[in-house]
Amino acid sequence: MNLHRPKSWQSRLLANVVLVALVSSTFASGLLFAPDTVTAAATKSFPPMRKCAGGHRQRCVVDGDTLWIDGQKIRIADIDTPEISEPKCASELALGNQATQRLIELINEGPFDLMAWPGRDEDRYGRKLRVLMRDGRSLGDILVSEGLARTWSGRREPWC
Repeated sequence: MNLHRPKSWQSRLLANVVLVALVSSTFASGLLFAPDTVTAAATKSFPPMRKCAGGHRQRCVVDGDTLWIDGQKIRIADIDTPEISEPKCASELALGNQATQRLIELINEGPFDLMAWPGRDEDRYGRKLRVLMRDGRSLGDILVSEGLARTWSGRREPWC
């Protein structure tokens, strides 16, 4: 199966399902992800993380799947959360705000590791693609299990 150029939407869906299954089955064993040495210092003891406000962003949470650590913008690679900056409906905004607040709580619960996303260091917006891990579990998976995020499928899906 060619995972790089599926011919139809069904093939793309199947490729994404296979990729998610592969990542999920090997995630805990650490076979696909390695600690990000550039931003590993972000897990040291710092003041509590807060929601971003103002222009200078050094260490804060933008929304449920984006944050700043040590002045570097990070996109949580394994999930997608509702938008809060340009929501398409009121329910998307409400769920996005819940996801943002819960991410802040999860981050502030203690140290976590930033793991590189296999095959891609950055997204098209220049954000570093990382998975946040604590005790062998993705913080993104926690958001998914609580209904505040979706597992990343390779493209954005509507929330309304």
